[in-house]
Amino acid sequence: MSQTSPAAVPPGPQAAPDVDNPWAAVTPPSSRRMLLAAIDAFAEQGYHATTTRDIATRAGLSPAALYMHYPSKSALLAQISRIGHDAALTLVVSAAGTDDGAAVPRLRRVVARFVAWHAEHHRVARVVQYELNALPADDRAAVVSIRRQIESVLEQVLREGVAEQAMAVTQPRRVARAILSMGIDVARWYDPTGRDSPADLGALYADLAERMVGAAATGGTG
Repeated sequence: MSQTSPAAVPPGPQAAPDVDNPWAAVTPPSSRRMLLAAIDAFAEQGYHATTTRDIATRAGLSPAALYMHYPSKSALLAQISRIGHDAALTLVVSAAGTDDGAAVPRLRRVVARFVAWHAEHHRVARVVQYELNALPADDRAAVVSIRRQIESVLEQVLREGVAEQAMAVTQPRRVARAILSMGIDVARWYDPTGRDSPADLGALYADLAERMVGAAATGGTG
């Protein structure tokens, strides 16, 4: 995503990001280095414990250089949060596509890909999911709007599953939120040196979600 005014997260339509490398479109390269350094620092130390000097040092730049690209630490967090959430929304919308019709396979695909993404990109996911309250009010509102869109996509899949009599869900909005929360939490504890790969976790959570909505697990994520 090209650099816009960093003081606030810009509202409105954005170009769909590359969900595997959403930072690739950030220019100039020095701005991208700042973002990546901030992600590492926020993930390791937390937003409030991280200083602009910490970020600049990780990026191999001077603290003064940071302010040539971003007016504040909160502006960095705002862009990280917007890009990360846009990537998650793109992934969910793609996974929920109606090309194969049936709601259960689409539910499985959404959950499998959402969980795998949060494991594969656990560092950025920790930042965008768990530093939400550190955002300035306007930026937080913009990100919350994207989160609601993600929720709505999954809620619609659940409603279609009920209409097909393939799911037994009486409160699709709450169930959608519960399923997504379950996937988000993977970023908190995931260890890439552990036994489970992102794909393995995606398949497991797809089974769990299928059972949650009252459908017998079928296996396979599509």
